[in-house]
Amino acid sequence: MSDIVPIRTALISVSDKAGLVEFAQALVAKGTKILSTGGSAKMLREAGVPVTEVSEHTGFPEILDGRVKTLVPQVHGGILGKRNDPGHIAQMAEHDIAPIDLVAVNLYPFEATVARGAAFDDCIENIDIGGPAMIRSAAKNHDSVAVLTEPAHYAQVLEDIAAHGGTSLATRRALAASAYARTAAYDSAISGWFAAQLGDSYPERLSVSGVKKQTLRYGENPHQSAAFYTSSPTRFGVATATQHQGKELSYNNYNDTDAAFECVAEFEDPTLVIVKHANPCGVATAASPSAAWDLALACDPVSAFGGIVALNRALDEETAAKIATIFTEVIIAPDASDGAKALLAAKKNLRLLTTGGVPSPTEAGVTFKSLAGGFLVQNRDAGRVTAEALKTVTKRAPTPAELEDMLFAFRVAKHVKSNAIVYAKNRATIGVGAGQMNRVDSARIAAWRGKEAKLDFTGCAVASDAFFPFADGLEAAIAAGASCVIQPGGSIRDAEVIEAADKAGIAMVFTNMRHFRH
Repeated sequence: MSDIVPIRTALISVSDKAGLVEFAQALVAKGTKILSTGGSAKMLREAGVPVTEVSEHTGFPEILDGRVKTLVPQVHGGILGKRNDPGHIAQMAEHDIAPIDLVAVNLYPFEATVARGAAFDDCIENIDIGGPAMIRSAAKNHDSVAVLTEPAHYAQVLEDIAAHGGTSLATRRALAASAYARTAAYDSAISGWFAAQLGDSYPERLSVSGVKKQTLRYGENPHQSAAFYTSSPTRFGVATATQHQGKELSYNNYNDTDAAFECVAEFEDPTLVIVKHANPCGVATAASPSAAWDLALACDPVSAFGGIVALNRALDEETAAKIATIFTEVIIAPDASDGAKALLAAKKNLRLLTTGGVPSPTEAGVTFKSLAGGFLVQNRDAGRVTAEALKTVTKRAPTPAELEDMLFAFRVAKHVKSNAIVYAKNRATIGVGAGQMNRVDSARIAAWRGKEAKLDFTGCAVASDAFFPFADGLEAAIAAGASCVIQPGGSIRDAEVIEAADKAGIAMVFTNMRHFRH
């Protein structure tokens, strides 16, 4: 059998009709017979493209409100029959089954139906049956049949036909791989939706799918390969971002930018976050983004060099001018003014991203972590601590100003790698200790960094992402100048820690919520 297969008969049945008419016209011009159904056939006929209804081709009418129209031997036999198998050829001739050389099918818009919040029955009706069956049949028999599942495939096939008089095996094989990926993603969306309808967060079998947005230059390190995939539903962030300037984002850029934007989304008032290696090194809430930048940068100006900046407000020209004074990898914000864009245009290597919105910190979702031989799945840490939920455990209760700084610091600590200690004053971080193997070192490092930046720790708040197992971590924070502490509580030595706080005359509250981050 020749590697090149001429397209004598094509079956086209698509829900996404972009480019449909032009594609069919090009096939007809090469002598192809077009079979089609429903809306696709109607559109082609109205455009003057000769088309044969599938029901006319098969001699079997559409039944059950269109649920059965292509699930017949004349269709699947025409797709699956091996052209180099005498037995198949004889059976096809016996049953008057004509070969079908090309199948162009894209599926009922199930994902879009779910995304718009449709009712259960409407979602069920948008589960395609005949489409996936034809796609899988054509992909299986790709030695003889080309299968197209997206309008983007049309040009590739027409180029093949123009160059060779038909489709090449290489093209058909690539299209078959794409087809199975599409049906797998479709089934994944359906199974995920069904599990959600049943309230089953962790079904017996779990499938995950994504659409490749970018092949990256390399992964976390130059010897690693990587790509960025988007999933549905999307969440405001790097997946929805428009890049206005700068070179391509790297693997580490994506990871750090996501961390920065998720952190800044925790705050309602104008807030700016600076991130380095996925850890916040400066966070501040102020009357304006410009003022927030000044305070965030002051926390750790050394680490801010080469960092990621995230805002929960539109980037304005004044703030952009300040950020541009130091080397910055990425700025991400829900929007940016024309003045800010124009000013940053001179920074050719700086990437400016706008997302169109800010993600909700309480939105449900899942996160994944790969392990050898499997992966862990958990719901996103959407926990939020309010003033009403806090329990004062010391003799002295916090003042309103201390309470505000404690809640601010605890929200930041949620986004710092464990063990995490965050010092804050006037809704700005003044010291961040991240990723240490013990909490005492995190407390000391955070204080050392802040004091090296000549920040005043007197009367500051300190937050810990998990309980203090001993009093030593708390004592290090007290020595640094903290007047109030917020921590989850729950240690078997809580009484010892509370006693140390009372001895120092500071206020301490328990959140009863931990924010480990690994």
